[in-house]
Amino acid sequence: MTLDFDEGDELRDLRTAVADLAGRYGHSWYLEQSRTGGTTRALWDEAGKAGFLGVNLPEEHGGGGGGMVELSIVLEELGAAGCPLLMMVVSPAICGTIIARSGTPEQRDRWLPGIADGSLTMAFAITEPDAGSNSHEITTVARRDGDEWVLKGQKVWISGVDVADAVLVVAKLADSAKGTLRPALFVVPVDAPGLSRTPIPMELVSPEHQFQLFLDDVRLPADALVGSPDAGIAQLFAGLNPERVMGAAYSLGTARLALDKAAAYARDRRVWGTPIGAHQGVSHPLAAAQVEVELARLMTLKAAWLIDTGKDAASAANSAKYAAAEAVVHAVDAAVQTHGGTGLSQETGIGALITSSRFSRIAPVSREMVLNFIAQHDLRLPRSY
Repeated sequence: MTLDFDEGDELRDLRTAVADLAGRYGHSWYLEQSRTGGTTRALWDEAGKAGFLGVNLPEEHGGGGGGMVELSIVLEELGAAGCPLLMMVVSPAICGTIIARSGTPEQRDRWLPGIADGSLTMAFAITEPDAGSNSHEITTVARRDGDEWVLKGQKVWISGVDVADAVLVVAKLADSAKGTLRPALFVVPVDAPGLSRTPIPMELVSPEHQFQLFLDDVRLPADALVGSPDAGIAQLFAGLNPERVMGAAYSLGTARLALDKAAAYARDRRVWGTPIGAHQGVSHPLAAAQVEVELARLMTLKAAWLIDTGKDAASAANSAKYAAAEAVVHAVDAAVQTHGGTGLSQETGIGALITSSRFSRIAPVSREMVLNFIAQHDLRLPRSY
């Protein structure tokens, strides 16, 4: 048995290349775009041209031929530089993975090259107002009408619809029994008649926006269906474990950003002639957060590796998401406390991380549902819900 915790030259070079690109934009740029109604399109386009956005997708469709290990590293490094791209969680990780694995040859040719180079973006819609964590209760229905599909329903907390070309919508087949999850996945163009959206006002300082979607008898051709309706649940879960890994990577990057800012301040800031970082009341919370970040990174890489090697990654992906969310919450809190009042000024940008780090405990799956999963599947405890 061989265990090797050295990422190797190829992954190190990837980290360096992404960090170099992101460093030309940085946290101040990201905050300016967020606060002025701007976008991260320039960085998105450049990352796409460099091959970073599609590093996990098949080479024959314009991707890098790598996997979730590489894609999670890209997002982590972008976040560590202060300019994470949320739509990476959705477009290449969820949608790209599902289409690459289950899409028809025509769907792969149509969507994957654009997802890989960033020229096309796909949003993902599963959550509903009355069916958040309980996907078995989704009410968005897909019914056949001749050679077409007709979708009717509502979705909520859908990221990036305003910058997407299409939405991968999870619907329930019309003949499904109540309380059963028999999903089917459809590619819905954002300009499809009957599809409308409403923005959700958020306290997040972010250039990406959240939306409610309304599908009012949206008619789609037969080839809008991804894969087989009878295999929909397997196709769906093929995208959810990558989502959790990318959520963890997003949190890890933000945690590293917060700790870098805090450590630099603690080294330079002097009170009574001594750097405040020399005091254990300042250094210990930062050190504890650093330990959490390193532990969460190990689990994130393990989960990504399990996905890439075709092994069961559910527990690892959930654990990575949980660990990284806790790490970023603690890292940001320690960073704010280290800076004192300055930590809540716009000058440092750390205050903007408070809401986004807290959001990591909720999305893409709540910490409570992660713990439910681990309790049931790893500890074999009775199901609580």
